Amino acid sequence: MFIKEQKMESSMKYICILGLLVITGFAGMERADGKGECGKESPDNVAFKLAPCASAAKDANAAVSNGCCSQIKIMGQNPSCLCAVLLSNTAKMAGVDLATAITIPKRCNLANRPVGMKCGDYTLP
Repeated sequence: MFIKEQKMESSMKYICILGLLVITGFAGMERADGKGECGKESPDNVAFKLAPCASAAKDANAAVSNGCCSQIKIMGQNPSCLCAVLLSNTAKMAGVDLATAITIPKRCNLANRPVGMKCGDYTLP
């Protein structure tokens, strides 16, 4: 009986993840006209590209990976998109701390990073 409950619990987790992906897919369809902060993609969809930044976005003392810095460098070319991603529901559900995440471009030592832009209650350093 216990094994059956574990299998059912695992199945429910997969169904929830699948549901989240479907919902974010539909959210992306709302911005198909390319008028959003991130062009044709919704900030929630773009947030998945920042998966390598997960630990650095939660802990100011965590090392920032090269993969994270590469993605931040790309997104930093469009600061309003980067800000929208950091404020997205996907980022919130992943446990991103905005005050910490907003320091990642500086922690990556990016010379051409967005500086002084207001993002929610915070300003990019």
